[in-house]
Amino acid sequence: MDVERKLVVRVCVSRRTHRVDLSINAFHRAVWSSSRVAFFDWVTLGVEMTLKKYATISRRAAALRMLGGVTLMLSAGIAGAQTQPAEAKPVSSTYETIFLTYATQQNDLNDIQTDLRNLLPKTKVYGMPSQHAISLWATPEDMALARKVISELDRVKKVYRLTYTITDLENGKRVGSNHYALVVSAGDRSEFKQGSKVPIMTGSYDTGTTTSNSQVQYLDVGLSIEANLDAYGDGLRVRSKVSQSSVSEEKSGIGAQDPMIHQTQLEATANLEAGKPVALGSLDLPGGTRKQEIEVVSELVK
Repeated sequence: MDVERKLVVRVCVSRRTHRVDLSINAFHRAVWSSSRVAFFDWVTLGVEMTLKKYATISRRAAALRMLGGVTLMLSAGIAGAQTQPAEAKPVSSTYETIFLTYATQQNDLNDIQTDLRNLLPKTKVYGMPSQHAISLWATPEDMALARKVISELDRVKKVYRLTYTITDLENGKRVGSNHYALVVSAGDRSEFKQGSKVPIMTGSYDTGTTTSNSQVQYLDVGLSIEANLDAYGDGLRVRSKVSQSSVSEEKSGIGAQDPMIHQTQLEATANLEAGKPVALGSLDLPGGTRKQEIEVVSELVK
């Protein structure tokens, strides 16, 4: 026979003895602790003593109505008290190492780690730059989401060829042009240098002998092109830095061997479309009437 599990509170009042029977069903009396049952019996005794104070039948009837409300509140309170919150089940976690295929640069790995840590704050994320991998300790649900995020971010980067054309003008007439090509992928940078290294003495120190040693620093002189490429909408955005420098015949006057360096520099940002040249600017070279115009064009390599 099934035992009734629903909490039932019964109230019976004897008109002759004024005895109150405030009872609960057998199931709850069996499963409750002794302290709860004792408290319930104490409440029953309190109700009996209260009812005996009323001598007349009319006052008893009013008291019974009042006790009926108290009984209902007691029943609701006992039912709520006996409902214990279920203990949270421990959530299992798993470990996995995901090797990256295309995101092999340090900044790419850092971007993926930052995205995972912000998106999954309860997941432990560890990056291993030497292995191009990310180790994860997460719940199965978070692990599945992490795999999806990594698969979307670890993509093949498009590679472009940027061709810089520097045109020399003399008194407004074109006298020649040079082309310089740099291969760079979207999100990365590339640098081109052509020229010489000029030694500059920055100091000297005495070793206690008759000769003194000099400290020398080498300065790059010539043409320098630096390109930073990013995807921008349906096209590209390139940040270029073109610098030209040369050694002047003049002396700086600070030291007998310190040279004077002439330098011209252009920094520009431009939006590119494949195959369409964009003018970045022009440079007036010092010491004459020469002028240089600089433009760049992009071409998809793969």
